[in-house]
Amino acid sequence: METSPIPVVTVQTAPFDDQRPGTNGLRRKTAVFEGKKNYLQNYIQSLLSSIDLRDRQGCTMVVGSDGRYFSRAATEVIVQMAAANGIGRLVIGHNGLLSTPAVSCIIRKIKAIGGIILTASHNPGGPGGDFGIKFNVANGGPSTDTVMERIHQVSRTLEEYAICPDLRIDLSRLGRQEFDLENKFKPFRVEIVDSVEVYLQLLRNIFDFSAIKSLLTGPDQLKIHIDAMNGVMGPYVRRILCDELGAPANSAVNCVPLEDFGGRPPEPNLTYATSLVDAMKGGDFGFGAAFDADGDRYMILGENGFFVNPSDSVAIMAANLSTIPYFRQQGVRGFARSMATSTALDRVAKAMKLALYETPTGWRYFGNLMDSGRCSLCGEESFGTGSDHIREKDGLWSVLVWLSIMAARKQGVEQIVREHWAKFGRNYYCRFDYEGLDPRAAFYLMRDLEGVIADKAFTSQKFAVGDHIYSVERSDNFEYIDPVDGSVARNQGLRIVFADAARLVFRMSGSGGGMGATIRIYAESFERDPERHNRETQVVLGPLIAIALKISNIHERTGRRGPNVIT
Repeated sequence: METSPIPVVTVQTAPFDDQRPGTNGLRRKTAVFEGKKNYLQNYIQSLLSSIDLRDRQGCTMVVGSDGRYFSRAATEVIVQMAAANGIGRLVIGHNGLLSTPAVSCIIRKIKAIGGIILTASHNPGGPGGDFGIKFNVANGGPSTDTVMERIHQVSRTLEEYAICPDLRIDLSRLGRQEFDLENKFKPFRVEIVDSVEVYLQLLRNIFDFSAIKSLLTGPDQLKIHIDAMNGVMGPYVRRILCDELGAPANSAVNCVPLEDFGGRPPEPNLTYATSLVDAMKGGDFGFGAAFDADGDRYMILGENGFFVNPSDSVAIMAANLSTIPYFRQQGVRGFARSMATSTALDRVAKAMKLALYETPTGWRYFGNLMDSGRCSLCGEESFGTGSDHIREKDGLWSVLVWLSIMAARKQGVEQIVREHWAKFGRNYYCRFDYEGLDPRAAFYLMRDLEGVIADKAFTSQKFAVGDHIYSVERSDNFEYIDPVDGSVARNQGLRIVFADAARLVFRMSGSGGGMGATIRIYAESFERDPERHNRETQVVLGPLIAIALKISNIHERTGRRGPNVIT
């Protein structure tokens, strides 16, 4: 019996004035996407309409999610709207799940026009949490500013959207599903694929899996403890670290993806990954790691809970890339870091006589450098590191780099870090996050602070704190000129650089979930003397933090007594 073609329906709507995507796509409280009529549909239509019609017709797109609440319902709407808007094929992860690195990997592998990722990264899940929609472009990386502006412009005047409301898919059934649509010559195709397989194949071609397996299973077996934080990484950790590389099944915890991530923010840091920290402090494990909801961020801990600062992590990776077969074959072209990340990577680049690029925060800036062959490894202080194997930060790849280094050097995490400090010096570094601030108060605070540091008299100022005198060498509002296309990104953070290479950075974050503004203060101090590498970070940076609080008046102006999170 022949089934009749599925109708394509045009639905009248009205534009929303708050659908400008930020650094990580469009993030809002889940209730906004779920409860505001047509809010989700409007944004998906704006996203699809931003792609040129000739490119859109018959093209392939990838869809994945971190498994948070509302992802399944949103995926069904995306499928119905993609079909109505002329997309030829959707490739979707099993049960809708795909990590952000896996989406980037698949886009590049199958030469898709782009991919939609349903994630709010490390933000809380559940009905009372946050939801986000991120669009990655054809190189596998996040949308450029131009693409985001195009989406926003469409959203401002949108009057209708196209959808196939009768189209139903089964996300749990692997394989191809085809649908005949009204007035379409070719059937619309949906392929439900194994969430891990394509990404696993890529990792096999990058690393020496046998060396890592020997480390995890040999006579001197490294005991590891991996926390997937009930995000998307559970299936990847089990399949790759346990099944493929031989780590015992009980090495991995919280591996079942949950819509509310077990009631805690899926943020791999010392504040929220406390169960990992406690487990590592017991001394039973030599290596620990946690991942965020969508798998692009990570945290590394050594034996007894030794914490690896993300800025140190990327620098140590850079100094040890020769342990990875991929880099021995491809060579190393250069390094890049976000401006707020510590300058530890700069010292490695200088020693290796390689270029170092300092970019604004946002992975899209690294994509241009990698596409043009300028950069092999890049990182951000917010627990994100990656290379030119894809165009996203990659948590599990980062863990495998660390395990490769440990296998090659036959050393523990702490010994590797301390030897790196002895060779290159130590960059003491921390970040203070003031979250949920009144957006107007945050805006005026940053505006007034810029006025202070822009004053010519400020560059000759000296701050005496205790027995230390900090002399301002230069200060500015960071501006980035892309060496590839010449595009300029302005107002990317306020910097104060002192004569002894110490730094303060102030940034207002743009990736919140409608929960107010976040101001981040970063402090960094360089220490060459190995005898002074064992000091407490907060003690070393205390004077710098005191200067930051004094010149910003952040506590007085926000009513806060301190930051929400210290990293």
